[in-house]
Amino acid sequence: MLPTKSRLRSITTAVTATAALLAASGMAKAEDIKLRMASGHAAATPYVNLMTTFFGPEVTKRVKERTKHTVEFVEGYGGAMVKTADTLEGVQTGIIDIGGYCMCFEPSNLPLHAFQVMLPFGTMSAVKSGQIARAVYDKVPYMSKVMEDKFAQKQLALIADNGYNLNTTFDWNTLADLKGRKIAGAGLNLKWLEYAGVTGVQSSAVEGYTSMQTGVFQGFIIFPSITVTLKWYEVAKYYTLIDFGAITWHTLNVNKAKWAKLPKDVQDVILEVAKEFEKKTGTVNEENYPKQLDFIKAQGGTVKAVPDAVKADWAKSLAGWPQEKASELDGKGIPASQVLRLALEEAEKVGHKWPLRYEIKEMKESAKK
Repeated sequence: MLPTKSRLRSITTAVTATAALLAASGMAKAEDIKLRMASGHAAATPYVNLMTTFFGPEVTKRVKERTKHTVEFVEGYGGAMVKTADTLEGVQTGIIDIGGYCMCFEPSNLPLHAFQVMLPFGTMSAVKSGQIARAVYDKVPYMSKVMEDKFAQKQLALIADNGYNLNTTFDWNTLADLKGRKIAGAGLNLKWLEYAGVTGVQSSAVEGYTSMQTGVFQGFIIFPSITVTLKWYEVAKYYTLIDFGAITWHTLNVNKAKWAKLPKDVQDVILEVAKEFEKKTGTVNEENYPKQLDFIKAQGGTVKAVPDAVKADWAKSLAGWPQEKASELDGKGIPASQVLRLALEEAEKVGHKWPLRYEIKEMKESAKK
């Protein structure tokens, strides 16, 4: 017997209600999700290594264990998908879904996000650097909101580096020994050289070995992981501990449109793993720092520290720069004074003692608008 019209309506209503219930409970459809994850930095770079050995695998595993979905990462590092200075745009445009990059390459787009560089001679602890940065981001919503509002991406994690020192082709003991030499850096840390009267050269890590080997420049402001990974100790055997500070100015971001399409339970897993990834960038770098110094020595390099007086002299040469940067950015409506003051205070909360305590005046009311 064929069903009546009323019977058909009842069946249709029941099916529709069941489908709606399944959709509301997140059971309507299991998705096979592909995420393109990349960085312009090489896979051997500590934070990129954690992207490919921890972040990706853990997200994949936990999504499979806890949800009806699956996640597969398609990865590309060392410029395979995006170059170091183009990763923000790669995430913004959706060329990649998740990108890890240094905000040092975005002085126009993200001028305040290198705030720890504006306070040289900060903590050399990668763990504490990450804690300081996280406190600032949590207290100043602008820091993460600007990425979403202007660059169509959501920040998943901050990434801490280990401490910056000076790797050179020559031995040096005082600031005067650096005069007349060309020293490379990236972005704002060139100001550490400029204000100290040292000639700075804009460069990137991939150019360092050849440039120091051929004499294009004679040194690089760098953390020891790069010296080890790229074998700079072969051409620049002097690694001098000046303790410029561990800087948290890398980030792991996801395309905002892609994020909005992900199921909520997958988003929750990604956020959980990203939080652990953020902490690991600090702990892994901190654990590896002394091992890297020992490795440089074992390869015939010279590792030594300069006296505190040298650090103090260098810091004095930079005394006015943090306020200068704060005022410049405040004038553009960017809350630099607030961020730098917080960073100074948060560093002191975790026990850091500045060789010179920078003073940042309160941001003017006109700049707050």
